[in-house]
Amino acid sequence: MRAVWTFALFPFLVAGCAGMMGSTSAATATAELRNASGQVVGTATLTEVSGGVRMVLEMRGMAAGPKGVHVHEIGACEPPAFTSAGGHFNPHGRQHGTLNPQGPHAGDLPNITIAADGTGRLETMTDRVTLGSGPTSLFDANGSAIVAHAGPDDFRTDPTGNSGGRAACGVIVRADARKS
Repeated sequence: MRAVWTFALFPFLVAGCAGMMGSTSAATATAELRNASGQVVGTATLTEVSGGVRMVLEMRGMAAGPKGVHVHEIGACEPPAFTSAGGHFNPHGRQHGTLNPQGPHAGDLPNITIAADGTGRLETMTDRVTLGSGPTSLFDANGSAIVAHAGPDDFRTDPTGNSGGRAACGVIVRADARKS
């Protein structure tokens, strides 16, 4: 008789689990990166997951080689130099670089490597930012941006890792805030 009850309850258990899984949606955000000419050269997808924020950056039309990538403190990307994005996102006042004993900035990310065909992909995870609330939120009063630099980050030199000029910039927006 126990087997009959187990099989009889199975559809309800599966439906209940599916309902719970569907009701928990992760916070997500996106950024569309543009170069100094205004051309779209990349997209970033950020997803709040257990333990931090997963970031996927896909670039195209870029010069080959490694490029520094950082989250910047202001959600503004005015070409050509993108200085409107401010400095690196750094709510804790640390120095730049994951190899710097006084670092890193919350916005310090790994380099992206751009292939000879101008494309590159970076998948990374960070526990130094959040898409929720609090001091490490990328959605503070002035927002945040993702910047891809012209050269590689050395992961230790303050304040920018010697990563060169800002080659592309994208304002981070909540996924539900995108316009159709």
